[in-house]
Amino acid sequence: MENKVIVRFTMAEGCDDLVPAKAHHDDAAYDIRARAEVELVPRKPVLVPTGLFLELPIGYEAQIRPRSGMALKHALTVPNSPGTIDAGYRGEVSVIVLNAGDESYHVKRGERIAQMVISKLPDVEMVQVESLSESKRGAGGFGSTGKH
Repeated sequence: MENKVIVRFTMAEGCDDLVPAKAHHDDAAYDIRARAEVELVPRKPVLVPTGLFLELPIGYEAQIRPRSGMALKHALTVPNSPGTIDAGYRGEVSVIVLNAGDESYHVKRGERIAQMVISKLPDVEMVQVESLSESKRGAGGFGSTGKH
């Protein structure tokens, strides 16, 4: 079995009730909660604070993603999904939330607003070259395969 990865964290003062948690032991993501009440008006992104501060190991990132239930029931999403938290960042984790619906939505303190996945990053070296190899797809993108 692989060694467990330790992610250290602290919570803002008065936010011990907002500690990230998985709903089920085998879930991929930790639910993260709003630290403040926020009004989400349609089509205006808002930064929602969580009270969470992370210390990720080098070689890892935290990805912030929308919660499927909030997306389906209230049209709430994370427009930069997945949002990336780098290992060197020590500020408060905040989530950009967008209300894609037609009615305002009131986020309550403690409400689960997003989910966080901790991911291992590959050791990558970018190498600049004079040219790239050919492929069947080539430069085709943005719908180049047609609509099926």
